[in-house]
Amino acid sequence: MNLTGKHVAILGVGRSGRAAAALALREGARVSAWDSAGPEAFDGMPEGVEIHPNATETDGRNLISDLLVVSPGIDTYGNYVAAFSGNTKEVIGEVELAARYYGGRIIGITGTNGKTTTTELVERILSHASLGGTACGNYGTPFAEVVLQSNPPAVVSLELSSFQLETITTLHPVVAIWLNFAPDHMDRYPTVEAYRAAKLRIFQNQTSADTAIVRTGEELPELAARVVTFSTTDSSAEWYSEGHTIGHGGTVWLDMDGDTSLRGLHNAENTMAALAACQAFGISPALMREALQGYAPPPHRCELIRTLDGVEYLNDSKATNLHALESALRSQTRPVVLIVGGKEKGLDYAPVIPLLVTKALAVVTFGQIARPLAALFSTAITCESVSTLADAVATARSLAPRGSTVLLSPGTSSFDQFTGYEQRGNAFRDLVHQLR
Repeated sequence: MNLTGKHVAILGVGRSGRAAAALALREGARVSAWDSAGPEAFDGMPEGVEIHPNATETDGRNLISDLLVVSPGIDTYGNYVAAFSGNTKEVIGEVELAARYYGGRIIGITGTNGKTTTTELVERILSHASLGGTACGNYGTPFAEVVLQSNPPAVVSLELSSFQLETITTLHPVVAIWLNFAPDHMDRYPTVEAYRAAKLRIFQNQTSADTAIVRTGEELPELAARVVTFSTTDSSAEWYSEGHTIGHGGTVWLDMDGDTSLRGLHNAENTMAALAACQAFGISPALMREALQGYAPPPHRCELIRTLDGVEYLNDSKATNLHALESALRSQTRPVVLIVGGKEKGLDYAPVIPLLVTKALAVVTFGQIARPLAALFSTAITCESVSTLADAVATARSLAPRGSTVLLSPGTSSFDQFTGYEQRGNAFRDLVHQLR
C-alpha cells in the first residue's frame, strides 16, 4: 500500500488516532486529523498533521480523502462516520492500517470476556521465548506504535475488540483465538447477530495454514483454519482443565494453583487458549511453564489478593455489569462469599439468583443498592447488608469458612462511593491486607 502523496484523514484523535497519523506521515501521506472535541484533544498529535477541532458532519461531507482511518471509539455505522466517508476511497481502522505495514506474525485474540488476561499471557510466553510478543491493539500499545518501532517484534499479541474488527480488510492472524461470546455493546449494535458478525471477522483472512483456537461449544461457522479446542466442561477437548491443572494430550502442562496466581475456570480457559496459541509457534511446555511462573492476572480481574486462614480473597472490581458478575461466579471452584453492590443503575439482578444458590455460601451487599439487593437475594440465600466496603470485607470474613473464597465482584459501577472500579479494587486490596 503506497501512501506517498495521498491524503489520509484520521477521525478521532486519541492515542490510536495519533499513532495512525504518525504511521501515515512516515509512509509519505498528507495527513489531516478530525474530531468533534476542542483543540486541547489534539495535544500530542505529530508535527505536520493538519488539525481540525470541533469537526461537524458538515465538515465531513466537504472532506475529500484517499483513506479515512476511524477510531474504534466512534460508531462505524453512525451518521458522523457516514458524513466523513462519503468522499473517501476506503475506510479502515488503526489496526488495519498498522497490519499493512507490519512484517511479522499476528496472534489475534477476541472474545466478550478474558481478552486482556489472554493477551498478557501470550505476550509473557512469547517474550520468554525471545519472539517479542508485544501486547497491543485494544490492550497495551496501539498496533501502529509497535509498527513504528525501529525494530518491531517478530510476533505480536494483538487484542481485538469488535469495534476494531469492524474496520479490518486484510489483517491476517496466523493464530486467531475465540474465547467466548455473550451479548454486549447493545448500545452500539442493532442486534446480537451484528455484534457476533463483527467479532467473527477475526477469521475472515485465515487459511488452512493457520490456526483457530476455539472454546468447545461456541457454534462457529466452518472455518478455513485448523481448529484447536479447549474446554473446562468437555474432557475430550484438545486442551482441558478442571480449574486447577491444565492438560493436553493426556499430560499436565500447568499447575495453576502451584505455578500461578490465576484462579477460576474462566482463567483456566484464558490460559489454555494462550498455551495453545504459543504451542502453534513450537514453544516447548517447559519454556511455557517457566514463563508463567508467578503470573498474576491484571489488577481488578479476579485478582488473588491473599490467602488468610485457608480463605482466598479475589478482587474482581472490574465486574461493573451483570454479565461480568455471572462470569466470575460461574468460574469459581470453591464455595463463595460474594461481596456485591455499588451504584444503582436500574438493573434486574433476579437472573443471578440461581447461580448464587449453586455457587455461593452467602452474599454481603454494600453501597447505594445494598438494601434492595439484600431484600432480593435473601429470599434464596444468606445475605447481609452493610454500608461500606470496609464493613463488607469484615462481614465477609466472618462468614467465610476455611476452603472458601471471598469474591468482590460488584456487578455494577462504583460511582456511589468511589471514582472508578480501580479505586474500589485498590481499597479492597488494602482492606484485605489489613486483616489479621
